[in-house]
Amino acid sequence: MRYFVIIFLLIYGCQPAPSGRETVPLVEDTTFLTGTVFLVRHAEKYPGRDSTLTPEGLLRAGRLYRLLKDSGIQKIYTTPYRRAVQTADSLRLRLHLDTAYYRADTTGESLIYEISRRDDWGKRLLVVGHSNTLLPILYALRARVQIDSIGDQEFGYLFIVQRGRKSTKVQVSHY
Repeated sequence: MRYFVIIFLLIYGCQPAPSGRETVPLVEDTTFLTGTVFLVRHAEKYPGRDSTLTPEGLLRAGRLYRLLKDSGIQKIYTTPYRRAVQTADSLRLRLHLDTAYYRADTTGESLIYEISRRDDWGKRLLVVGHSNTLLPILYALRARVQIDSIGDQEFGYLFIVQRGRKSTKVQVSHY
C-alpha cells in the first residue's frame, strides 16, 4: 500500500503545471490578424548576401523615420539581415521600440507565427521585409494590392495595412 501511495504521488506530482494563460479558440480571438502594419522593403544596399545600406539607403531610412516617427508604432519586426535592421534602426533607437526577428520566407507564415507567438495582434507594427517577401506578407495579412511584383531596384514602397475583424484597408505609397 505504501508503494502505491508513493507511486501515486510521483505520478500526480509530475503533471505539468497549468499554464497561466487560457487558450482561446481562434474563432473567439478578437485580435488575431488585426491591427495596423506598416510594411516596407529594406532600403538600398550594397551587393552581397548580408550587406549594409548604401548612403542612398541611409537617406531612405532617415525618410522612413521622419515619416513614421509620430505614427504610434509599438514594435518593429525585421529579418535578421543587416540591411533590414539598419532600415528600422532610427525608429528603434529614437523611439525605444522593441524589435523582434522573423525568418524571411515567401509565404509570410514566419511573420504571422512570430506576431502570434509574441501576442502582438491589434498593435501598430513596422515590418521590414525584402522584395520577394512583401507581397506574400500582404497576402498572409489578407490584404490585396494591384501589384504583381516588386523589382530588385524598387525600395520605396510603403504599405499600410489596417486590419479589423471583418475588413482590411490597404494604402500604398512611396517614401
